[in-house]
Amino acid sequence: MEDQNNSRRDFIKKTTLAGAGIAIGGLGFSAKSYGNIMGANERVTLAVLGIHGQGQTHIDKWCALKTSRNVKLKTLCDADEQWFESRAKTVFDKTGEKPVTEWDMRKVFDDKEIDAVSIAMPNHWHALGTIWACQAGKHVYCEKPASHDYWEGKKMIEAARKYNRRVQVGFQNRSIANVMEAMKFLHDGGIGDVFMARGLCIKPRDSFGIAPDGTPPASLHFDRWVGPAAMFPYNEKKVHYNWHWFWNTGNGDTGNQGPHQFDIARWGLNKNDHPVSVYSNGNIFGIDPKECAQETPNTQTSVFKYDDGKILEFETRGRYSNGESSLDIRIGNMFYGTEGYLELDGDKWKAFRKREKEPFAGSKTGPSQNVDNPLTPPGGSEHYANFIDAIRAGNSDGLHCDIKEGFYSSALPLLANISYKLNRALTFGGGKNGDEKFVNDKEANAMLTRTYRKEYTVPDKV
Repeated sequence: MEDQNNSRRDFIKKTTLAGAGIAIGGLGFSAKSYGNIMGANERVTLAVLGIHGQGQTHIDKWCALKTSRNVKLKTLCDADEQWFESRAKTVFDKTGEKPVTEWDMRKVFDDKEIDAVSIAMPNHWHALGTIWACQAGKHVYCEKPASHDYWEGKKMIEAARKYNRRVQVGFQNRSIANVMEAMKFLHDGGIGDVFMARGLCIKPRDSFGIAPDGTPPASLHFDRWVGPAAMFPYNEKKVHYNWHWFWNTGNGDTGNQGPHQFDIARWGLNKNDHPVSVYSNGNIFGIDPKECAQETPNTQTSVFKYDDGKILEFETRGRYSNGESSLDIRIGNMFYGTEGYLELDGDKWKAFRKREKEPFAGSKTGPSQNVDNPLTPPGGSEHYANFIDAIRAGNSDGLHCDIKEGFYSSALPLLANISYKLNRALTFGGGKNGDEKFVNDKEANAMLTRTYRKEYTVPDKV
């Protein structure tokens, strides 16, 4: 049986279908040849790690690719077993197959039938989960931000390269046709030289309350849930979803919704290195700290400068606010060039020339599906399909958001949060020849990583 599994894995690893007809996912094989080679013995078998919150989306997307990409969602894994029954029913209803449920991810990594894992665990688990998966020979689709701390992201890149695994970060905008078109328009000089990018996260959020420490429910393997983070007494207000608003496990909305728009901003600026300076400031407004345990700011402004002087701005507004631009953008981006400006809201964009009031270019109407993926079901599955296509191609060249891209974009909110915590501007050794540390700042550099619990240490040597 093990020989059969190894043979199947070798097939997936070595299969390259370049040079045939209509390209799927930009990876160079045709719809006809794709369908012909995808027999039941050569399917890609996946596990989802973290099945609450965004994990539900992962489940839906992989199920949607059952036919077009011959994907089998074999295992659902979560440290809280309360989700098992409902999520397993979802998989069965969508695919006709009942998945395995497991709370211990190490058993998932030991399963030789699993080709890839999809990580939707809290931020503090992203790096170690990815590294363990790569070490076990699994490919990884990882939610944003790539990591909870800056240093971890570098280790993820090292692990992906050392074990030759495909690691895709969940910046789905990279696979949306209209967004890709907007980025090409910018890079081709559509508004001249782009000197500033702006990102917005306007999400009014109410208080989630406060509760006394207590005992974890029987369904929750709390030690495993905490994992690489510092241990703390169980509190119902600090776990499911609310973990976003505590520094130990999350990164606030700047590091939650923000990474998507940080990624687009950096992409539009065409920056493939780190900034050389960062300043971030903010506070918690409209929420009484006596009635809510939130630590991360709900209002935060961050400004970055690159070594050529170009600027990236980002604003998080967690209270009531107007939108910006003619598109009334609340979650989106603006770009400013020497000859005009561009507004991007979801998959809709408009470009304006100089002082003109009407746009001279913009997005196409109708569904924005990546035409390079003709077999991909609509509804946002393109990024997930791109990951599967890269696994079949046997290399990372076709990934729309390889871990290195994901790291550079995720690093921006992580650096901003360090500036926020220290309440001062910071100089970073970014740029093409930078050392990727803060300049002459031991206090800030210490915050690029964290102290791990012994069993859950992100290793220095992956």
